[in-house]
Amino acid sequence: MIYMGSKNKHSKDLVRIINNFLPGCSAYVEPFCGGCNIVDKVAGIPRIANDIHYYLIEMWYELLDGWDPPRKISEKFYDEVKLNKDAYDPWLVGYVGFCSFGGKWFGGYRRDSIGLRDYGLDYYKNVTKQVPNLLGVEFINSNYANMRIPDGSLVYCDPPYQGTTSYENKFDQKAFWEWCRLIGRSNTVLVSEYVAPDDFICIWEKEVTDRMRIGVSKKEKEKLFLLTSV
Repeated sequence: MIYMGSKNKHSKDLVRIINNFLPGCSAYVEPFCGGCNIVDKVAGIPRIANDIHYYLIEMWYELLDGWDPPRKISEKFYDEVKLNKDAYDPWLVGYVGFCSFGGKWFGGYRRDSIGLRDYGLDYYKNVTKQVPNLLGVEFINSNYANMRIPDGSLVYCDPPYQGTTSYENKFDQKAFWEWCRLIGRSNTVLVSEYVAPDDFICIWEKEVTDRMRIGVSKKEKEKLFLLTSV
């Protein structure tokens, strides 16, 4: 699924590392599952996927229950759902809302300049292709800090990055790192970010072009951090 900030392009590298930490873990947990582009590639262990976005989780619930979403989404319907969310089922709102530029929640109807590419059908194929690999995942709609995480879990966090589009001044980075330390007392914690406090060590990095920074596009190093012993 195309989703703002998705790790799909790095999924092979990240899943390879995640798999190295899985032996002996009780569960695999994602507090910020988003487009589920990592959890759908983890297997052989109980999986928990959480996100604070109500409509997103409702969409995943319904898809896993067998719902066949629309193959076509017109611009007129897109705008109608955007302006009248309460008039539609929440899973449909979730599905339509992320069929947008860059997978940003109602971030603009996606189309090419000459109108030949069917982005709605591409979106349908991408999302429904994930569903078989998500069967058995326990989905939760909660603030990450309120989650109940089984002791001995591997917790992979892909939080809103500091200073990125749509998240500026809305996500408490300091509270997040403190929460990681708290759950790290009984779990293994991995975090995707560009920067992290000193007690998180970088175990993987890759140069990327970051277009999510406020008002700027530049080269950054996508990194995966491991919380050291607490």
